Amino acid sequence: MALGPIEMLCVKFPNSLVKDEIASALRALVENKTIRIIDILFIQKSESGEVMMNEIDDLDQIDYSLFDPLIADVAGLIPESDVQTIAQHLDNNSFAALMLFENTWATAFRDAIVKAEGQLLLNERIPSSVIEEVVAAQAMVST
Repeated sequence: MALGPIEMLCVKFPNSLVKDEIASALRALVENKTIRIIDILFIQKSESGEVMMNEIDDLDQIDYSLFDPLIADVAGLIPESDVQTIAQHLDNNSFAALMLFENTWATAFRDAIVKAEGQLLLNERIPSSVIEEVVAAQAMVST
């Protein structure tokens, strides 16, 4: 099975509760076939710095039904080394969600490129804050 572009996303939260609106937003992205969640897990760093990694269905404080059936095909592809790298950047007594997902919206475009014998030379995500800074700087120059 050919996959579209795959991304890893990590979001830090001030506590270990995942709000319902996050699950709803993910559900909408999956149902609209914008993304397909490949794996999702949670990293908790205790007050003493101990790191715990949990799959979504292992956490008592998260209502798994909010995400199910979004991650029915979870493949467990996020390596322990990535979890440890991210955990090093977390403060003690913090929580993060780590998600691996396919950009299914890009699959048809990728197929067209392959059919035309094209080759991907660059694929880089630029944060919106960087674009906003550039636009603001250009506006200052043109005034």
